[in-house]
Amino acid sequence: MNLKIFDSLTEIDKGYSGDKKYCAVKDGTKYLLRISPRKKYANRKKIHKIMKKLAVLDIPMCKPVKVGLCKDGAYVLQSWIDGIDAEEHICDYSQKQQYDFGFQSGKILQKIHTIPAPKNQGNWETRFNRKMDKKIQMYSDCPVKFEGAQYLIDYLNSNRDLLKNRPQCFQHGDYHIGNMMIENDKIVIIDFDRYDFGDPWEEFNSIVWIAQISHAFASGMLDGYFDNKIPEFFWKLLKFYIGTGTLSSIPWAVDYSQEQIEIMLNLANDVLQWYDNYKLTVPNWYGKG
Repeated sequence: MNLKIFDSLTEIDKGYSGDKKYCAVKDGTKYLLRISPRKKYANRKKIHKIMKKLAVLDIPMCKPVKVGLCKDGAYVLQSWIDGIDAEEHICDYSQKQQYDFGFQSGKILQKIHTIPAPKNQGNWETRFNRKMDKKIQMYSDCPVKFEGAQYLIDYLNSNRDLLKNRPQCFQHGDYHIGNMMIENDKIVIIDFDRYDFGDPWEEFNSIVWIAQISHAFASGMLDGYFDNKIPEFFWKLLKFYIGTGTLSSIPWAVDYSQEQIEIMLNLANDVLQWYDNYKLTVPNWYGKG
């Protein structure tokens, strides 16, 4: 594809992927154009194929239009979402509206999780234990520490049996309010770049970023996903997955920037407060506006 076919290209400066993103206009129609290094072409084709499956399920999202190669790399062309950034604007709404948006996002995630994992997917308990061991070790080797980390590590090591016989499905991979937009009072999901296959409940490890901004949205997401009937077992696994993610965020931040270190240390502090130093099963933000 020759990029000159577009009437205009406006660069979008957001995200951590390193891809070039543009609002591309042709014949009065807006598109999202994403250009990645050529080596990512196979991955982009896989994402395009999966997004076509999601579109059939009527998931509110950027609809896949075309994928291919151009002189600048691998490109993906998607429909444009003419909405506002949910993360930036959610607090402009009432607590009830925030809850309702969260409820919508939970119902959307229900649909996303109906796509099954490949039949040859490895055992989840084995896979995640391996991943968790690596993350605990990375934190242990990390020069930056936070007070209370041992509470998380003890909980993880004492509750590995929670991983037994867990189902697996398609995961968005980064399902939080930073990857959502609001268009005509409806939640729209963006950026499936980190998709994976695994325990559907692991997807909620990113709810920490929502809870920091809006307790009402986070509560609504859980109520929507579970049709207002959250199983007790879910809370134990949520605590498990949040603990793993919190530990691994610190060494990730060290490799990134001092600003990210401060963000992740602040998150770790919030997580410990939400769970009262990991003594609570249900985080204290649930059910609160």
